[in-house]
Amino acid sequence: LERFQKNLEAQRAALKSRLSLDVTPLNYNNQRRFDSYRSEWYTNESFTTNTRFLISQPILPTDGTITLSNEFGWQASNSDASVSQGQSERFYNNLYLNVNQPLFTYNRLKLQLKELELSYENANISYAIQRLNLEKNVTQFFYNVFMAQKNLAIAQEELVNTQKSYEIIKNKVDAGLAAKEEFYQAELNLSTSKSSLQNAEVAYENAKDQLKLYLGMDLFQDILVLADVEANPVKVDMDMAIDNGLKSRMELRQREIDIETSQFDMIQTKSLNEFRGDLNLRLGITGDDEDITKIFNSPTRSPSVNLSFSIPIFDWGEKKARIAAQEATIQSQELNLSEEKKQIIIGIRQVYRNLQNQLNQIEIAKQSETNAQLTYEINLERYENGDLTGMDLNLYQAQLSERKLSLAQALINYKIELLNLKIQSLYDFEKGEPILPAELYLNQNNENEK
Repeated sequence: LERFQKNLEAQRAALKSRLSLDVTPLNYNNQRRFDSYRSEWYTNESFTTNTRFLISQPILPTDGTITLSNEFGWQASNSDASVSQGQSERFYNNLYLNVNQPLFTYNRLKLQLKELELSYENANISYAIQRLNLEKNVTQFFYNVFMAQKNLAIAQEELVNTQKSYEIIKNKVDAGLAAKEEFYQAELNLSTSKSSLQNAEVAYENAKDQLKLYLGMDLFQDILVLADVEANPVKVDMDMAIDNGLKSRMELRQREIDIETSQFDMIQTKSLNEFRGDLNLRLGITGDDEDITKIFNSPTRSPSVNLSFSIPIFDWGEKKARIAAQEATIQSQELNLSEEKKQIIIGIRQVYRNLQNQLNQIEIAKQSETNAQLTYEINLERYENGDLTGMDLNLYQAQLSERKLSLAQALINYKIELLNLKIQSLYDFEKGEPILPAELYLNQNNENEK
């Protein structure tokens, strides 16, 4: 993003007046030359020192350039030619105003500036999309930790229940009221619960490390995740979500930028072997004298006009083929825009259906957890009375733990789908307000401008 911003700033700065100063403190030359007009050789010795000041101003509306230059210097010359024999020392000053204007061609300055503006806008959009994806990824990592934390709590509860049933069967075996194999099964169940707890602890610590790594936190700092995952059904209008998504989704603007960029490429392609002209106007005043104060006593005006044309005659179909290729590129970009709109509609529909499904799954999971809890309590009582084996009780315990995890996962899935809908439609249905794309990178723009 910063790279594109600096390129745009550089291009805008290049549209302002450019000042330069060229200094030549010493230029000495001694040459033997031949004068073909008089058929004689002569020696010329010269010593020059000068300074040239230049102001150049691009003209954005016309793609022209206006230049003002002034050269001031002193020259000493000595020649042994028969006509100009002798020594000359003079001050001189050359002042020129030059205007260069391309004709019958596209405005390259405007095109370059527009391309950089679109590149910067595209980079800004990519940054905003990454911010949305960042929110989604952080939420996913957060819920991974929460789920691992929930799984750990369930494993701890399961161990407590298993330990309790182990004590019950141990006392019964010691009293001779239960078979020895029931005690062995209780020991196996207890070992399995301890192993599950250790696995849950490892998964929990790993999930915390992943979250801390993604957030850039201190890896040695311990964290605890608290979250309200109760599903409060949010009213969602699918048609409104689709309309807002088609109006606001930044990916559509990116596809439009691709089309505009391809159209700029078409302009450049059509300029191959083009008929164009160049107009150069120059107004100048020059003067020289042995006395520096008399340089412009007898100035010489030196205006000039140069008009030239470049006329293509035949290129063996190169330009036509390149234009056809670029037209195909533009058509492809337009198809990408159309497909992006379809993908947005499909994506929002899928999220909407997932939301409705998750609400049903939550109700089912709640009922299943309640039933599993009641079933476990009933069978625990049967186990205490000796009417149920330890293996069967362990199955009911596993079923209860599974139902609790299923409910937690269903609640998390609903929250994640709500976030997906927010990203897909750029509308926050929980708050009942749209998310303006500009807000996602406005703060970044302000910081860059500062």
